[in-house]
Amino acid sequence: MKVILLERVAKLGQMGEIVDVKPGHARNFLLPQGKALSASDANIKAFEGRKAQLETQNLETRKEAEKMGDKLNGEQFVIIRSASDAGALYGSVTTRDAAEAATEAGFTVARGQVILQAPIKYLGLHKVTVRLHPEVEAEIELNVARSPEEAELQAAGKSIQELAAEEEAAAEFEISELFDDIGGAADEFGDDTGPVRTPESDGEGEQPA
Repeated sequence: MKVILLERVAKLGQMGEIVDVKPGHARNFLLPQGKALSASDANIKAFEGRKAQLETQNLETRKEAEKMGDKLNGEQFVIIRSASDAGALYGSVTTRDAAEAATEAGFTVARGQVILQAPIKYLGLHKVTVRLHPEVEAEIELNVARSPEEAELQAAGKSIQELAAEEEAAAEFEISELFDDIGGAADEFGDDTGPVRTPESDGEGEQPA
């Protein structure tokens, strides 16, 4: 199916180009979202009459998107989730979660603007692309952790494996300290397990020669 693009569409083309797409893609995405029109003679003629206006609108929205992109790019947002000790989430983080985290932080981001190749299923730091405009993208980072404290450590560059290793080392240190305290207490009160002295051992039971 041939359509004329009303804006730049990734992997398809620029505004004003006539491209051939699958009918389902046109009916379900391009046409209802106002990104394209069927390439009939009437629509092509109508587009030519609106082209200057559309280009002006596109330039204005792009400038606004660039301003927002400058603020949003590089921002990190914390998302708290339950997970196993190995770091696997009980569930996943989706585009909706990313959009809500950014919006709660004061940015206007819609779910449809967030680009995820697949849902996030592990703790850690994850780079995510936000498409603010057909020609403007920003990159944010999602800090997925089990607690705010863990998020702070991850933000400082520690992985979930390093955190688990530190917790294990701390537990082993506490156990060794406990045994050292027990040993010290035993030394303080003396050792009662030495040999028992008897009169014979002191020489009192010896007969004269």
